[in-house]
Amino acid sequence: MNKIILSILSITLLSACVSKKKFSSLEAENKKNKDLLNTATVKLNSCLEERASATARLASLEERLAELRKTNEGLIESSKELTVLTTKGAQNLEKSLESLKEKDLKISRLQDALSKKDSVTLALVTSLKREVGISDPDINVNVEKGVVFISIADKMLFKTGSYNVTSKAQTVLGKVAKVINSKPDFECMVEGHTDNVPYKKGVLLDNWDLSVKRSTAIIRVLQELKVNPSQLIAAGRSHYVPLVENNTAENRAKNRRTRIVILPKIDQFYDMIEKEMKNLAKEE
Repeated sequence: MNKIILSILSITLLSACVSKKKFSSLEAENKKNKDLLNTATVKLNSCLEERASATARLASLEERLAELRKTNEGLIESSKELTVLTTKGAQNLEKSLESLKEKDLKISRLQDALSKKDSVTLALVTSLKREVGISDPDINVNVEKGVVFISIADKMLFKTGSYNVTSKAQTVLGKVAKVINSKPDFECMVEGHTDNVPYKKGVLLDNWDLSVKRSTAIIRVLQELKVNPSQLIAAGRSHYVPLVENNTAENRAKNRRTRIVILPKIDQFYDMIEKEMKNLAKEE
């Protein structure tokens, strides 16, 4: 650049001393140098612009790189947390499966216990039907909701309006006592049922009194037949649990009955289940 300026000054100073031809030559060279200067300046400005643009792109790329590094670090941390959660989830799932297995085993044991109870109930029904007999329409042996009961018509046990057990009832109750005595782990609840005709006789106030009095009368006979009294339960239902409507003499006769319910002792039944649970625990 300095050389070009000196050249221009030299041309100016010598213009007075040189010939016209020489001056024209110097002027042409000067123009050429100016053109070169202008071209160099344009190229310099272009390079400066490209440098600024490249610097801006570099800054943008560096910022993007920093963001990517931050994102990558976050993904690595998330991956670690996910691994921990997955491990915990697998452990929890394994515990849940073990718990389900235990519950399945317990349910299986309980079902076995219930099956044993059902087997005992079936055997009891068979025994009762064989001992008591099912040919008499006034005696019915049945199972209701897993409970065995014997329903005996009123006319086989008592005289009309009385709670004194007849001699005819001794035979039937003797057979019932035999079955009860063979099942010391069972209880026997005697339910007295009446019709809806109001009753008041002697010291008895109503059908409640009559139904309970008939129940205790049957229990005393069973006790005389060597049935363990701790197995016996007295209950009176009055006329509130009829078999049929009390609208005819025939229906009222059906409703006057004594129902003997034979069922396992609840505490012993739960003992049986508890025993199965303890066996299960030992096996584990």
